[in-house]
Amino acid sequence: MKKLIVFALLFSFIGVQAQEINYSDHFTPQTLRIDYNRCGMADSEEVFFEQMRKEGKWSGPRQNLIDPFQWGEYRVEVYDAKSDKLIYSRGYAGLYSEWQATAEAKKIKRCFYETVLIPFPKNKVRLELYSRDRTTKLNKVFEYPIDPNDYFIKTEKGPRLKSYMVHDSGDPKDKVDVVFLPDGFTDKEMNLFREAAKEFSDALFKTDPFDAHEDDFNIWVVEAPSKESGTDIPGKNIWKETVMNTSFYTFDSERYLMTHDIKSVRDVAANAPYDLIIILVNTKKYGGGGVYNYYGTFSAFNPKSIGVWLHEFGHNFTWLADEYYTSDVSFSDFIDTKYEPLQPNVTTLVKFDTKWKKMLKQGTPIPTPRTPEYDGILGAFEGGLYSGKDIYSPMQKCKMNWLDDPFCPVCRQTIIDMIYYYTR
Repeated sequence: MKKLIVFALLFSFIGVQAQEINYSDHFTPQTLRIDYNRCGMADSEEVFFEQMRKEGKWSGPRQNLIDPFQWGEYRVEVYDAKSDKLIYSRGYAGLYSEWQATAEAKKIKRCFYETVLIPFPKNKVRLELYSRDRTTKLNKVFEYPIDPNDYFIKTEKGPRLKSYMVHDSGDPKDKVDVVFLPDGFTDKEMNLFREAAKEFSDALFKTDPFDAHEDDFNIWVVEAPSKESGTDIPGKNIWKETVMNTSFYTFDSERYLMTHDIKSVRDVAANAPYDLIIILVNTKKYGGGGVYNYYGTFSAFNPKSIGVWLHEFGHNFTWLADEYYTSDVSFSDFIDTKYEPLQPNVTTLVKFDTKWKKMLKQGTPIPTPRTPEYDGILGAFEGGLYSGKDIYSPMQKCKMNWLDDPFCPVCRQTIIDMIYYYTR
């Protein structure tokens, strides 16, 4: 009952926000893409404007224009220029914040190309970009005035590619739209991509809680052939010319399969309405990755790929944190444990009352021992977010820790909350 009350309160808040902002008062049916570069080092950050581009139909929420979730390392906010009223916001993440936690970021400066999407405004607006510091506070790092009549807003269509739905549940504005993109599939291998996309899509709807929400999703496919088959594997001196330039060894982690070429990713994805981008890579090598409200990338043909896909979808769709704490990763000192992390499935116990504490059975010890006695019990188990100390996870087994396990109740409810954000 407590969980249902929390859930109801969250969406009553969303409802109040939706009543204040009418989509048609401020936005057209189209999408505006803003491209920029985020540059700096481990302890610095600057944003430099690149371009704007008008794209197709806006498929994001039209009722819930103000993001109620305090998720993502970054946040975009849009203000009406005349009234100074906040009319759109959304949290997201990117590779730059992850790179800042690597050893390289302490030695050299780098730039990461990034993009954000907003509904195309009817009138002049002000775009603001925010970034979180070590205390989780949002700080404004960029501001830009946007005139929808600006003739520098690009309107060319970009690459025109074949796209179609493989799972149709209705109008994109009321659904979660997932688009599958291929990388490293040549024109002759496109049938392999289609088969892989269907396998990944079917697996999603066989997994709790997505199985009960199949009608809330649309699945799209865009066929974008690459010149060469496969993907980059720098550690083996393998380099392939592919449409979205995916690569293993991201941040020198062999299994981290990602791309820095978000511009090409967005150009390909623009051929379909989408909320979430999933890139399937033509390789059997184990690997993948997912970035919140940005994109996910997966090996299409490894035996463990489906498990990786479902785990990483937890990152990509919501801001679920990794709960493992013994694997080798490229990050060090990922968060400051003096503060409560904002990811919904980990806690430092600093503000545990704001997390899943109300869902615990009375008498559950906090911290909860990692012993067989507490297998399958919701608690606060030390270990998570790449650290074995001072960070706690909801259960000893969860898909955000072990690929073969189901999502724990905390992660499952988080996913449902996000589905309703898009569809209710």
